[in-house]
Amino acid sequence: MAQIVDLAGAGTVGRAYERRPFGLFKDLERPGDVFRDLGPNWFASVMGTGIVANAAAILPLQVPGLRVFATAVWGLAATMLVALTAASVVHWVRFPERARGHASNPVMAQFWGAPAMAMLTVGAGTLVLGRGLLGPAAVGIDWVLWLAGTALGLVTAVWIPYLMITRHDIGAGDAFGGWLMPVVPPMVSAATGALLIPHVGSAQGRLTLLIACYAMFGISLFASVIIITQIWSRLVTHKPGAAVMVPTLWIVLGPLGQSVTAAGNMGTAAAHVLPEPYAAGAAVFALLYGVPTWGFAMMWLVLAAAITIRTARRGLPFALTWWRFTFPVGTCVTGTIGLAARSHADVLRAGSVVLFALLLAAWLIVAAQTARGAASGRLFKPAAFTPMPSAAPAG
Repeated sequence: MAQIVDLAGAGTVGRAYERRPFGLFKDLERPGDVFRDLGPNWFASVMGTGIVANAAAILPLQVPGLRVFATAVWGLAATMLVALTAASVVHWVRFPERARGHASNPVMAQFWGAPAMAMLTVGAGTLVLGRGLLGPAAVGIDWVLWLAGTALGLVTAVWIPYLMITRHDIGAGDAFGGWLMPVVPPMVSAATGALLIPHVGSAQGRLTLLIACYAMFGISLFASVIIITQIWSRLVTHKPGAAVMVPTLWIVLGPLGQSVTAAGNMGTAAAHVLPEPYAAGAAVFALLYGVPTWGFAMMWLVLAAAITIRTARRGLPFALTWWRFTFPVGTCVTGTIGLAARSHADVLRAGSVVLFALLLAAWLIVAAQTARGAASGRLFKPAAFTPMPSAAPAG
């Protein structure tokens, strides 16, 4: 059965809006309508912006001003997180029924993983880039964001699959990249939590956090493997589907690249936490797991790019789903950087730079389109699309 979702940017449904030819929010009947259909999918813009900053901060390339650029982008991501959080509070207060309705929609519900990953991404940037501006407070802020993002991410990893199993009306061919969104946050927690291990005072505290990171790594990894196989099956048997859904294919890169990053970060932290031979084993695992997974991620990147280009030739309308071109690629950048540092392979260093260039280009395009659509109000209007290939084939 075809599924309809309100997800800003793909086409207007519902009551008619009076269009004003000029001015801010000219496509909205009232400026207050900006909060009416605000969904959790908007937090993907924070994820995509934050990962640009985090990747730039560790890029193995000496470019004047790169650190300043990374810090500025992190500041932008942090500002976006605060603004969207405040806007979401207004949305829940003024339109509680529509807010609760997001969870009952089998497509929109998947994006409840985005707020958790937005907090985790900005938190990691605060630790890596914000210490020069915030001093010791940066560590405390990261702890708050990490704990909040981790708690929300663990909830979505269970809650959304539970809704899918018990309440949502889902057909045999409905699997799409968005199904990964609620289960990937624990992997982001594992990758970013490992960075906080040196800031834990007690040995048992460091060990507990490391074990928690590995456990969350497993939660996300095995759930993602199950879902990726379903996405592959759906693509083969039902084809890519509606054009506006094609960017969600890139979400598959998220758990892949983030797992490589997490394995590397945990392997580094384990050297100061675990006794031998487990510390050495963690370092070995980071490389021997990371390289094969990176290889599959690169294969999927080429496959997703080919499908995207094919779809774009027939029309790829801009929607908030375009932010899926950013964060997943960003996780591949950080994962590649980690592998390059561990293996000292020049080819991986070069690969990380090429991937970062792709990420930066995608971010600039999507951010500009989002700013324009938000200013006119178009992206804040309810929109409808169906992920079912039978309703709107892309290929």
